[in-house]
Order: sequence, then C-alpha cells, then structure tokens
Amino acid sequence: MTFNELTVLLPFLILAITAVLTLLSIAFNRQHILAAGLTWIGLVFAGLTLLVETAVLPQQVTPLLIVDGLARFYLGLILAAALAVAVLAFNYLSKQAEQREEFYVLLLLATLGAMILVASSHFAAFFLGLELLSVSLVGLIAYLRARPFTLAAGFKYLVLAAVSVSFTLFGIALIYASQGTLAFAELDYAQLGADALSLTGLAFLIIGVGFKLALVPFHMWVPDVYDGAPAPVTAFVATVSKTAVFAFLLRFFNPISLQESPALLWAFALIAIASMFGGNWLALRERNVKRILAYSSIAHLGYLLVAFLASGAAAVAAATFYLTAYVITTLGAFGVVGLLSGPESDANGQADFHGLFWRRPWLAAVMTTALFSLAGIPLTAGFVGKFFVLAASVGALSWLLPLALVVSSAIGLYYYLNLIVTMFREPQTDQLAAAPAPTLSVTGSLVLAALLLLVVWFGVYPAPLLRMIQTAVAGLS
Repeated sequence: MTFNELTVLLPFLILAITAVLTLLSIAFNRQHILAAGLTWIGLVFAGLTLLVETAVLPQQVTPLLIVDGLARFYLGLILAAALAVAVLAFNYLSKQAEQREEFYVLLLLATLGAMILVASSHFAAFFLGLELLSVSLVGLIAYLRARPFTLAAGFKYLVLAAVSVSFTLFGIALIYASQGTLAFAELDYAQLGADALSLTGLAFLIIGVGFKLALVPFHMWVPDVYDGAPAPVTAFVATVSKTAVFAFLLRFFNPISLQESPALLWAFALIAIASMFGGNWLALRERNVKRILAYSSIAHLGYLLVAFLASGAAAVAAATFYLTAYVITTLGAFGVVGLLSGPESDANGQADFHGLFWRRPWLAAVMTTALFSLAGIPLTAGFVGKFFVLAASVGALSWLLPLALVVSSAIGLYYYLNLIVTMFREPQTDQLAAAPAPTLSVTGSLVLAALLLLVVWFGVYPAPLLRMIQTAVAGLS
C-alpha cells in the first residue's frame, strides 16, 4: 500500500481503532464519560485527517474504494453529523437506567459503515458498508430494551433491512450476470439497462436503495422506527444513514444519462412524486412529533430525487447542498426532541411541545427555525436548498417534477406551522406547573446553538458552502 493510499484511508482506520479502544475501555473501566469522550475524540480526529487529503485526490484504494472530492465532502458531512449525534446522545443516555457505553461502539461502527458506502467503487465494498451500517442500526434502534415499542421498532427494522438486502443482492447478481464485473469503473454503462437482465437487476437495486432511503412505496418502516427508536438514534437514521445511501446513488448512477433511459427516468420520477405527496399527505394526519418528522423525511428525499433526475454537475451540487441543509436542520429538530425527552419515553406528543416557548424559549427558537427550514421559508438553509433544486430541475426536466415539488411543499406548510403555533400557544397556569422546564446540558445546548447558526448562516450567505460543494463535485468520477 502506498503512502497516498494510507493517507486517504486514515479516517476509516481512525474510526475502526476508536471503536476497538472504546470496546476495550468498557471491558476494563465502564464509565459513560470515558466511552463518550473516546468517541468524540475519534470522530474529531477522523474529520481532521480529511483536511490533509487534498494533494492526493482522487485516490483509488484497490478496486474497492475511491476517495475523491465528492467522497471527501460526504465523509466530512457524515463525521460531523455523527459527532453531533454522539454529543446529543450523552445527555440523553445520562437519563437512562440502561448500560450506556456500548451505544458508542455501535454508533462508531454504523458511522464506519456509512463511510464505506460513500467511498465504495465496487459492489463488494458497497455490500460490506451496507451490512455494517444496517446491523449496527438494529442494535442502536432497539438499545433501550425496557421500552417495548423500542424493541418492536428494532425488530421491524431488522426484518425490513433483511428484505431490502435480499432485493439488493439479487439485483447485484443480475447486473454481474449481465456485465461480468462488480467494479463500477468496469461497468459498460452504455449497455447497462439495455437488456432485460441488467434492467431487472437495476430495478431490484433501486428497490433495495428505496427501502434504505424510505422512498414511497418502500416507506412503511419509517414512522414506527422513528417513533420507537431513541431520539439520537432517530436523528442518526434520518441523517447519516440516508446521506450515505444517497451518496452511493449519486456515484453509481452518475455515468448513466437518465434523460436517455426512459424506463429509469420514469421509475425515479414516479417514486419522487409519490414520495413528495405521500410523505406530506401522511404527515397531515399525525399528531406525534417524531412521526411527523418521519413522514416529512420521506417528502424531503423525494425533493432530493428531483435534483438527482436532472443530472449534471449543477444538479449534483444542488442535491448535495439540499442534503447538507436537510442534515443540519433534522439534527436540530431531533436534538430538541432528545433534550425534552425523559427517562421513560421520548417527547413524542404535541402536548410535550405545548407552550414550549413559555417554558424554554431557547428550545422553541431552535425548533421553530428547524421547522421553517424544513418548510423552505426564506432566510433558512432549507429555502436556499429548494431554490437550487428547482433551478437545476427546471432547465433539465419537464415542468411536472418542479411543479410537484412546489405544490407538495405548500401542503407541508400546514403541519409545520401547526407545530409552531402549538409551541407558542400560551399554556394555562396548571399546565405550566404540570410540564416543568426541561434541564438543559451545556454540551447539548452548544450543539443546538451551532446547528441553529448554520441553518441561518447558510440561508443568508450560502456562497462558501456552495463553492465547497462545486469544487467537490467537479471531479466526480
């Protein structure tokens, strides 16, 4: 292995070593702060190593992995999101009677699996990353064993993860039978999808990816898993997991001109439209906050597909910007849910948010800003992201998808504004006494402050982030 290859593998090696060290620390000295501290340090150092890779990119590491500008950006996004989840989880787990330390080992392994997905250039690496991510998520989702609904959520994710992997493996097998290779660089993309065998393989692969991204009609697991999983785990599933799978989607399908493949174009277009309208429509009927955010995430992945279908560097940049804004915003929303949660249950009901402004104006401000960003209100990162997606899609697609995006976003305004009104509604005196102000941790408050600042900053001044993304996607291979 050359020095350059070792350099680009440093984030992966540091995370793997951190997971082992954290496991050993648990064996010899079980302390929550020690396990959390090792996790934070490992994630920070793995992120810092990304800064020294510029001179040697793009770098192919065996046929399995490629680290280029796109991979480096998504690796940084995943590590930053995982660090935010790890910090928020510290305060959340401190309230629980469950053993806390193993949570961080699972979190590190899931993050490592997501990183492998982002950099995979071979179906073997893709499957390895997918399984490492999925198996770790099963343990994270069902981590609080004392909650029956949490165990049910973990079991549901386990079953549906197995189903999605079955579709994915069968699709990979059909593509291999047609092409004779598992390496992305060796695939004949001009012929991929031209015959029945490879087209069927692509269809099964899309179904498997659709399950992981929770796109309609593969979304049935989302509300129950989001509702049952601990709040920090829900944040991880909604951000890190989907970021990794979407990055694979960009890398694998980028060489295919979807505009010249009507079957693939219409398949993705119908999934995007169904996800945008289905997610927002189902959220209208919900009163459970975590389930509202679950259905909302389905709609947002539909918005991402609109930019993905436009193809080209501008579309990839727009999708990446939107995904970044979605990750930051979603972490803020679930961070508030986690800080409001108690030892027995999460803050799921709207009653937990009723009059929040009068109890904790700081948390109400963060949640309101996050909901504004998810709704696409100006001066937030979500608005700029939707603008870029629309700008990229209008020039490359028919008016059907951009129009569906606008109409479905208008539908989504109702349930976002309804939750905001609930937080600012003045409670009765007896209600205020029955719902005391939650205790805020310093670390959790700092993370929420950073997320709030980023949502507003990227909404007011998105140019630095956009330039960074354009540089990253310019060398997409």
